[in-house]
This record gives sequence, structure tokens and C-alpha cells, in this order.
Amino acid sequence: MQSYVIALGSNRRHARHGSPAGVLRAACAAMEGEGLRIRTSSPVEASTPLGPSRRRFANAAVLVETRLSPPDVLSRLKAIEACFGRRPRGRRWGERVLDLDIVLWSGGTWCTPHLRIPHPHFRERQFVLGPLAAIVPTWRDPLTGLAVRHLQARLTAPRPDLS
Repeated sequence: MQSYVIALGSNRRHARHGSPAGVLRAACAAMEGEGLRIRTSSPVEASTPLGPSRRRFANAAVLVETRLSPPDVLSRLKAIEACFGRRPRGRRWGERVLDLDIVLWSGGTWCTPHLRIPHPHFRERQFVLGPLAAIVPTWRDPLTGLAVRHLQARLTAPRPDLS
């Protein structure tokens, strides 16, 4: 059995599932239906968008267990996104009904042209680190060796005013 930490995000209503927070709840149910057993989930947090989108995001993270390989997990996540109306090759940083990303994996690192674990930008994003710290604060980044809680502290620590 392998463990994965999945980041979830939404900033558009869905006709069936409602608000972005409702989309995240429905996505968790869909993951369970795809053989991704959810062990724990973070609270949903609101965040400001990166890029041109003006709608706030609902973000969360889940720890899942499965016997699936990283490419198979990615395939299931992309299928779930498609079921929720996400289209490949959408506008970067645009509005989206659902975004599911593999952030960490109990196997350490994975690097192919289509999948990199750990997620290459998770260390820079409070909307990812906040939910991760709520569920896996001691999980270590296999590249830096730092625990999630330490990565979050580095990102959110007040910076001295040098002016």
C-alpha cells in the first residue's frame, strides 16, 4: 500500500455540486470511488488566486492510500477532473471547477515528462502548504529533507523590513 498527498482546488461553481467547497467534497467522494482510500483530509481554506482569475479558490488536501502507481493515480485524478468539466489545455492560472495534484508520495520522488513528485512548486504555495500542514505536518520533502510544517514556517515567517 502506498500513500499520496493530493492537493485539491476549485474556484467555480458546479451545476450539480454547487460551490467550490461543495466541489471539493464531491471530488473526495469521487476519489474514493476510484480506489483512492482517503485516510484524512484537511479543512477547506479560501485563498486568493494566482494569475488572471478574480475568483477566490477553495483549497484542501487529502492523504490517500492505494496500491496504484503514481502514473495510475495521476490518470485517475485527470479522469475525475474531466468528469467535473475540466478540459485539458485550459488557460494557465484561469478559473477551474476542479484541480487535483499529487504533491507527495510515500515512495519519495518520481520524475517523468508528465509527472513530477514532489510537485515542483508546492514549497512556494501557502494554499498548498497550509492544508498539507493540517494533515501531514511531519511528512518530509524528499528533496529538501524538511518537514511540511518547516516548509510552511519558512514561507509564512515575517520578513525583516530592510528599507
